[in-house]
Amino acid sequence: MAQLLLRVSESARRGVGRKKGNDRRGADLIGARLKGADLRGVSLRGACLIAADLTGADLRGADLIGADLRDADLTDADLTGALFVTQPQVNAAKGGPGTRLPGSLVRPVHWTTTG
Repeated sequence: MAQLLLRVSESARRGVGRKKGNDRRGADLIGARLKGADLRGVSLRGACLIAADLTGADLRGADLIGADLRDADLTDADLTGALFVTQPQVNAAKGGPGTRLPGSLVRPVHWTTTG
């Protein structure tokens, strides 16, 4: 099953501005300063993004399966089209009214007060 999901990810990310060498699978990005980063099509599978600053980051088409987004700041980030991102991941992160989510996810209530 893991190999199938990996093939799906590779295929889906192929046309999303993915840059060669942007495989950050399992990376330790705790507290990373990624404000405004272009992470389109990047594989962040299993990456540890605890308390990372992803303010305004472009995560369209990024593979987020298993990524730890606890306390990550997604304010004004664009996650539309992000692959394998789940509601629990989003719920564990910070965000605001400008954060763009895939249509299948619900904006967490706490984002309106802590954004």
